[in-house]
Amino acid sequence: MRLIWPLVIEQFLAVTIGMADTVMVATNGEAAVSGISLVDSINMLLVQIFAALATGGAVVASQYLGRQDRNSACRSAKQLLYTMTVLAVGITVVSVVFCLQILRFVFGGIASDVMANAQIYYRLTALSYPFLAIYNAGAALFRSMGNSRISMLVSLLMNLINIIGNAILIYGFNWSVAGAGTATLFSRIVAAVLMLILIRTKDNLIFIENIFHFEFHPDMIQKILAIGVPNGLENGMFQIGKLIVQNLVTTFGTSAIAANAIANSISSFPNIPGTAIGLGLITVVGQCVGARDYEHAVFYTKRLMKVAYFSMGALDVLLFLLAGPITGVFHLSAEATATAAQILVYFAVFNAVIWPVSFTLPNALRAAGDARFTMATSMISMWVFRIGFSYILGLSLGLGVEGTWFAMYIDWSVRAIVFLIRFAGGKWKLKKVI
Repeated sequence: MRLIWPLVIEQFLAVTIGMADTVMVATNGEAAVSGISLVDSINMLLVQIFAALATGGAVVASQYLGRQDRNSACRSAKQLLYTMTVLAVGITVVSVVFCLQILRFVFGGIASDVMANAQIYYRLTALSYPFLAIYNAGAALFRSMGNSRISMLVSLLMNLINIIGNAILIYGFNWSVAGAGTATLFSRIVAAVLMLILIRTKDNLIFIENIFHFEFHPDMIQKILAIGVPNGLENGMFQIGKLIVQNLVTTFGTSAIAANAIANSISSFPNIPGTAIGLGLITVVGQCVGARDYEHAVFYTKRLMKVAYFSMGALDVLLFLLAGPITGVFHLSAEATATAAQILVYFAVFNAVIWPVSFTLPNALRAAGDARFTMATSMISMWVFRIGFSYILGLSLGLGVEGTWFAMYIDWSVRAIVFLIRFAGGKWKLKKVI
């Protein structure tokens, strides 16, 4: 519980930093909201890739700690930091140079005012990718030690800086989307610097010394990538699939884009406990597997899944009852507000029943090294069921943006069935990482 409660708070803060930009810029109109929401779809793709690589490092470090091999854990931590930073810098360069081309390729012919706002926000947030990668690497390493309090506190500071920066730049200087992007960039720079300082402390179970003294350990990088790459491909394909669906949503009009954006932002909140518990499973199961204690790996997975269902269920009930008033806070058009509220009512029901098995449980499999199976399952389900049925329900049957959400529930159901069978069958216990 000491591990998970800070993770819940951290995930809440992670959701609010994106939502704060959307809410605080809403006074500038639907074009500004839509521009940010479209770019956030791309940003989430890259955030998930960084998180996936960090997960690979956390699994390796956790298993080394479970085996009582602190030196190897520290060496793997340094390789994780290098790998993520180099990747993030490369992505930043491509994103800044080819900003317009990427937006046109992904979203097609969106309205000119939406595109103008999207370009501004994309370039500013792209500059923050290396700092976000460093923060994610540090947060994952602290979690692998069982110390999630550090990443929570840094995330809290990052969010405070972002919100204060938004208030000053959006309301005070009237920078609109540019203000939101600048505040996000500065907040992530501060978070990265703090993580670099904290991870150098030798009192930590895992620490990185002489960060600027380059070391290359291909065997460590290979272990990290053995988990990180399948996880990254899984998360990347998941987000690409969401972008394809988002592109479909853009054909339904600006109101549909805005409603989808608001529903996406609000729907993140009930998932916070499940996401946090999933991160906790990486540490708990990873250390158990490192110690070859599969009995406790199963025991803790079942117990934490019960906690996930109880906590998420309580939030989903609140969302079901308050969907209308919550969407009204965003001051959108009556059509967009009504559509978003209707989406969230159905979401609350399906989310409470299916989501934990679809997204929390697979982290236990990943922590044991079964990342290729989760990748294959998630990618096939995403492309066949979520994307395929989005076009069938949303376009062919005329359900519009709501049809794309029902396609998502079909995708969740398939994942849940497959992951339950895999966990119960026990084949994940045969995987080896270290």
